[in-house]
Amino acid sequence: MKEILFVGAGSVGGYFGAHLARHNPNVSFLLRPHTREAVAKSGLTIRSAIGESFTVHPTVASDPEQLPQPDLIVLGIKAYNLDEVMNQIEPVLKPDTIILTLQNGVTIEDTLMVRFGRERIVGGVAFIYSKIAEPGVIDHFKKGMLTIGEPLGMETPRLQAILALLKGAGIPCFLNPDIRRAKWEKMCWNCVFNPLTVLLNDRVAKALDYPEFQPVIAGIVREVSAVAMAVHRVPLEENMPEKVVRWAQELRDIHTSMYDDWLAGRPTEIDELNGFITKQGKAFGVSTPMNDMLTAFIKAMTISKSSPEATIQVDGAIMQPLHFTRTTLAQLPAMHQMCELPTVMPGMSVRGVKFQAILDVVTLNVGADHVTFESQDGKFSACLTMKQAAEYGILVYEHDGVPFPSERGGPFRLVTPGLGDLCANVKQVGKIIFSKGSISDSRPPQACPEKV
Repeated sequence: MKEILFVGAGSVGGYFGAHLARHNPNVSFLLRPHTREAVAKSGLTIRSAIGESFTVHPTVASDPEQLPQPDLIVLGIKAYNLDEVMNQIEPVLKPDTIILTLQNGVTIEDTLMVRFGRERIVGGVAFIYSKIAEPGVIDHFKKGMLTIGEPLGMETPRLQAILALLKGAGIPCFLNPDIRRAKWEKMCWNCVFNPLTVLLNDRVAKALDYPEFQPVIAGIVREVSAVAMAVHRVPLEENMPEKVVRWAQELRDIHTSMYDDWLAGRPTEIDELNGFITKQGKAFGVSTPMNDMLTAFIKAMTISKSSPEATIQVDGAIMQPLHFTRTTLAQLPAMHQMCELPTVMPGMSVRGVKFQAILDVVTLNVGADHVTFESQDGKFSACLTMKQAAEYGILVYEHDGVPFPSERGGPFRLVTPGLGDLCANVKQVGKIIFSKGSISDSRPPQACPEKV
């Protein structure tokens, strides 16, 4: 194994990849552009609280074909990026290239084997507490150990070669004849403390220090264990809840990776952790109420940050800022939904919602009497009295069952059929701002609502 490619330089891949690059000149990194630029300029730096800090300067690129063709690929990415990365690495695989995955989740190896063949894949579990301080800089606080194993449990020459490679770089590494069980055991820990640290907005210790959490932890682990048996026929030990709590004691002062992602506004791995347990529980008839609840809570706390849907922000003289997407607009009461707009969009199969529906949702400050609709680029706005907006305003959000196209003024467009010369047609609405008195209005003076 001469040429080694690390995919990602995050808190896991960056740490182990840097250690390997420190001892091996044939280590390269496949990175996203902003990380690639940082590492190319300043190197990849490990700042360790328990070991030596150092910087390496490996070969980096965002296109794998610009790097040496790898004998070993190490995946240190988030599980939700797997599909994208598989497409990237497929063109550079040699017939004997091996893929070692260090990701969370219990189906990563299965997905890789379906795509690339069983003979390429080696499973791994990382035990480490580290964070991305900034692109190209990893802060390391605790642990830094790997467990690796063949999916079928054999001890093979390639496994020994990877073990020797990692140990030669000073990385504690151990062989595990049952790597699938090891991944399920880590899944138990992840499904407990990743979401709980987010919900508690605190460190692992917060969940450990209150006796009331013990049955909660046990309930989560029991559900994961039941799904492990149903999905992979992996029988976890009866005392798994106690083992999870015991393992957590050494990490009681940490925040989890999900907490760090949530705090930074990044996507979380909830779908690959508790969400996976929920999905498989439904598929196999296993009851998972604790994981269902955790999944719902984390999604509710993070969806506004990570949702790919376009959003209208609602702010100003209201008690609480809100946001609406196409999905949420469609969920507003049917009595306010409009399926035809013959006077302004004749012959088009569109869907819109009366502005009154939004007025029914928001809690206005005392005295609020105007509302401004502002385009996404901030170049156009229309300010209406509350009465005008309620009586005439319609937000169009859908055409032929898909988001309203941008070339027609979508994804959200305000139309005011019936308002006559004071028409307040605003394309690509991005903000709705409530106010006391009139504010920004880019329409000609004669169209100002104040003159009505």
